[in-house]
Amino acid sequence: MDILKVQHLSKTYGDGENQVNALKDVSFTLAQGEFAAVVGESGSGKSTLLNCIGALDTPTAGNICMDGKDLFSMKEEQRTIFRRRNIGFVFQSFQLVAELTVEQNILFPILLDYRKPEQSAVNEILEVLGLQERRHHLPSQLSGGQQQRVAIGRALITKPKLILADEPTGNLDSKNSQDVIDLLIKASRHYQQTILMITHNNHLTTSVDRVLRVSDGVLTDLGGKENEKLS
Repeated sequence: MDILKVQHLSKTYGDGENQVNALKDVSFTLAQGEFAAVVGESGSGKSTLLNCIGALDTPTAGNICMDGKDLFSMKEEQRTIFRRRNIGFVFQSFQLVAELTVEQNILFPILLDYRKPEQSAVNEILEVLGLQERRHHLPSQLSGGQQQRVAIGRALITKPKLILADEPTGNLDSKNSQDVIDLLIKASRHYQQTILMITHNNHLTTSVDRVLRVSDGVLTDLGGKENEKLS
């Protein structure tokens, strides 16, 4: 079953001589539980693609459907609520709330949506991410790798249809980077989450289901991990 369907997506900034075509007629789908990586040079359009899919930016043309719903046919308030409940974000800079504990940071999206959290779900995520012993710690008391685990837990807690990870290992060393990828894969399998991850590190794409390359706004599907097309 396809969770994400992107059709003829284009994004243009500016006009005239200053016009930049950040995305050019991009089309692809992601199935439930699929873990795909997006690779490409800096400025190729990777982040623009993720921002449009996450409804943080508006495309110039094309459609993005998630679980059969067209994101940009919704009114802005509807789209905000849909995004909050159906899309999880993992950022390079963690973006944790410094005054909140690990558990509180993970719960934050639930509370933001005025919903009552299920303690069993929180406990399960803490266990999956190996954070049980850190649940009452503040972000300042954690390593970079542990902070990124908390950010992953925050993305998982709403049980979103899609997780968007923008360079989630950009601030981590090689060991912690692989640990974070392994945790994302574990979460993808455990919760049947669909994950779309931007990375500049080709070594981290060997474990994902599929690799997409963006170059000058054009997307190419490089296929599954058995295809050695990144070398």
